[in-house]
Amino acid sequence: MILAVDIGNTNIVIGLMEGDEPTDVYRITTKSNHTSDEYGLMLLQFLQLSNFTPDDVDDVIISSVVPKVMHSFISSVIKFLGLEPIIIGPGIKTGMNIRIDDPRTLGADLLADCAGAYTTYGGPVLVIDMGTATTYNYVDERGTIVSGLITTGIGTAAAALTSSTAQLPEVQIMRPKSILATNTRDAIQAGLYYDSLGGIERTITQFRNELGTDFKVVATGGMSKIFETPLIDIVDPHLIFKGMMSIYSKNI
Repeated sequence: MILAVDIGNTNIVIGLMEGDEPTDVYRITTKSNHTSDEYGLMLLQFLQLSNFTPDDVDDVIISSVVPKVMHSFISSVIKFLGLEPIIIGPGIKTGMNIRIDDPRTLGADLLADCAGAYTTYGGPVLVIDMGTATTYNYVDERGTIVSGLITTGIGTAAAALTSSTAQLPEVQIMRPKSILATNTRDAIQAGLYYDSLGGIERTITQFRNELGTDFKVVATGGMSKIFETPLIDIVDPHLIFKGMMSIYSKNI
């Protein structure tokens, strides 16, 4: 069994992998002040909940965009599981060709997303990751990452709205029943949803206009399940894990 760990700005997501799909997925809040012992105890608890022991873990692969967390988390893996994890980054074989201006600036999570989308669904493909930020990365038919786009995630937009205004309440991020809101809470939910949805659809359309070709659209990330549009072909919540396992297979 392989432990695949996605360390993001908001959550650390841990997939217990037996093949390309996780048997169980666990989430913890990303905090830079956790010690290696705290992370280690969490890992042991997650394994126990899934009826595994540390001896069942054959290897660990980590994708991270939060450098401050890495020292403690890597130390926890070494101390509690007795394994040296594989880190997605420079020097790792990915099977992907990165043709942006500075390939080092492409986040490990986005690289894994693109690898997962290309190996699972083929190319050309536009990969949308809807998390703290919403990102778009285009992968051509040869597996080359040729361009990307970054914008505000819907949750980040909601937090900015409520923190910058005195009387607007926090709301749950969800698909509204109607755009015809009749109270403040529904008005915020509908506004956030349709503003984000419109941006997603317009961005996909602009990619098609400028590329002059058709492509699949694959969405992933915590917010991807709430958006409903015919322009998104596939919603795959485990896309990053598929990419991490593809990368793992090229490095063992």
